[in-house]
Amino acid sequence: MNFTFTQDQLDFQDVIASMLRSEVTADAVRSRWATTAGVDERFLAQVHELGLNSMLVPEALGGLGLGITDFILLAEACGEVALPEPLVESVMVSTPLLVDILDQGLGNADIQKVVDGVLAGDLRVSLGHAINPCINYADSADWFLVSEGDGIYLVPKESISLKIKKSVDPSRRLFSVSFDPRDHVRVADGDVGARLQRSTLNRGALANAAQLVGLSRGMLDQSVRYTTDREQFGRAIGANQAVKHLLADVAVQVEYAKPVVYRAAYTVGVSPNRADFAVSHAKSVAARAALMASRHCTQVHGAMGYTWECDLQIWTKRAWALAREWGDEGFHNNRIHEWLLRKNALLGPEFTFGRGSITDLEKAG
Repeated sequence: MNFTFTQDQLDFQDVIASMLRSEVTADAVRSRWATTAGVDERFLAQVHELGLNSMLVPEALGGLGLGITDFILLAEACGEVALPEPLVESVMVSTPLLVDILDQGLGNADIQKVVDGVLAGDLRVSLGHAINPCINYADSADWFLVSEGDGIYLVPKESISLKIKKSVDPSRRLFSVSFDPRDHVRVADGDVGARLQRSTLNRGALANAAQLVGLSRGMLDQSVRYTTDREQFGRAIGANQAVKHLLADVAVQVEYAKPVVYRAAYTVGVSPNRADFAVSHAKSVAARAALMASRHCTQVHGAMGYTWECDLQIWTKRAWALAREWGDEGFHNNRIHEWLLRKNALLGPEFTFGRGSITDLEKAG
């Protein structure tokens, strides 16, 4: 398999990453914490103007018609700046679920209305999945896609009851939600509902994995700058071999996680029904890298790394939160084990890296 991105994809990432670094600074993140909504409306308007909200929506529905591999680098860039707004979740998870429901010929007129509103930048949709006990930024949503058993419901905000929950990450506004399923249209159920929930889980875990890789890179870059500038006994602390080893270990884990995440994005795009193993592998290694980065980078910052004033805490707290969202380490390791130990498991480099690996998976069933 060729993990090389096209020049257009890399150029687009550079443009968006530059915009994010300019707009989403540590001070800007802290300023969002002090607001009632927790988001920057001006920034969200800018995102809409760039067309990011519609990247994965087919052209027939008014979107850009791009694939998930086109957005995965942007999701990583969002993680690198610890973006508070749930942009990645919206683009990679909730909006594709709406599109999938339309493609299945399910739902009602509300589904089309919501999709049109999202593309116009007028509506926001929050997603509730059984694997996540809370919904992020539920208080700013206009509509909700909520799972109940094997069913998926589209519920307006007026019919949702919210209860705020505490989060280790101040950038995350978590709420538990409740509603009466009898009062609302079930847009999917049975085998179709279960399949949509499964694909949604894979997209959500992949979105988190990409952000975790970006968070790891952000923590590493901050720590390299700090250890270069901070001096003790007449020289930078980064000159000490013990400090170098801590940051080198993080760099190795980040570089190992990247191709695993990219492969998962490719698999989700080409064969979403066969993506469980690739996505769980990506989430597992990305979370491991981010948690190591949070430990090692905090350590090289010394006592300062544990303080509220240190910007590093913005990234470490986000890493702690995302590592457990959309399935923790145990959940994803179990999915990996089930895949590897199943009958007729396709193991070996020819199935891992070959172009035929996806079609072989389809034949294996």
